[in-house]
Amino acid sequence: MCSDVPGPPDGAPKRPTLPDLARAAGVSLATVDRIINQRRGVKERTRLRVLELAREMGVLSAGEAAAYTTRPPPNIVFLLPSGGNPYLRLLGDKLRARIGGGPGAPNLRCFFIDGFNADALAEALRRNAGWADGIAFFAIEHPAVRQAAIEIAERGTRLVTIVSDLGLSSGINHVGLDNHAVGRTAGLLIGRLSGGTGSVALVAGSRHYRAHSEREAGVLSIMEEMFPDLHVMPMREGHDDPGENYRLTLDLLDRHPDLTGIYNVGGASGGICRALRERGRRDVVMIGHGLTTDTRKALIDCSMDAVFELAPETLIDGAIARLTRSDGNAARPRLHIYFRENLD
Repeated sequence: MCSDVPGPPDGAPKRPTLPDLARAAGVSLATVDRIINQRRGVKERTRLRVLELAREMGVLSAGEAAAYTTRPPPNIVFLLPSGGNPYLRLLGDKLRARIGGGPGAPNLRCFFIDGFNADALAEALRRNAGWADGIAFFAIEHPAVRQAAIEIAERGTRLVTIVSDLGLSSGINHVGLDNHAVGRTAGLLIGRLSGGTGSVALVAGSRHYRAHSEREAGVLSIMEEMFPDLHVMPMREGHDDPGENYRLTLDLLDRHPDLTGIYNVGGASGGICRALRERGRRDVVMIGHGLTTDTRKALIDCSMDAVFELAPETLIDGAIARLTRSDGNAARPRLHIYFRENLD
């Protein structure tokens, strides 16, 4: 389709042009051109308003305007952190299994971005915005990421954060747990199962993930409230790497003989559990996230006491719903807690 409307025969009333439509709609000519040529990057409410005005002005016939209401399936990109986190690898596998899902299904792409690298995530957001109608991403709390998200959202690409968000002030929808409540739940379990005395360690992927810092705050709040005899040590970063978590845990065991609990607020719990098994420290209460092959094994052999789970399918469905529904709203997913005795 060309970018302007053919003129009328000589002597016929002048047909409104695209510049006329742009002025009447209060948008730029470039925006009108994108709508008429069915290119991406225009907010849906703006697109529908301009098309209705085009029909009323006679820029488009009723039949032509109606044809625009049938849109192709949306293009959706998921951006996930790379690294050794088994849960994120599982999430990527679930996403790839949905690619080419049949008529009417979204066109999906999934990319792994250098984990904990804000500039890499910001660049990936901008790079994929040209193709995508919507982008779901694991947010890093950083000005570069926030600025990229604002720019992309203003150009009409829908965004949703998954697992870890950019905060309420960002105005970007989120799919994930109430992480402060999750942290309090972990603290309650450790307090009850440990007997309420000793030292507790927190292991994070990175403090740049808001989800991890909110879980830490939840633990600290309930420990102060209910378990004053438990000493919570400053949170350590293992970058969701099994090897780094393994070495970190060995160091904790060597330095803190009174260690009574570990809460891995991030991923890759397998490294922590390996260290506990090797040292014979099944007395240490261990809680982590993501029901994967390694955490199932750890629950069964009692090197792990509880796994907090947000099912990958629930996360994917929730993100797609927020990116494709007109209101962008959906219910918050619920936390599931697995112990050795209630594994599926």
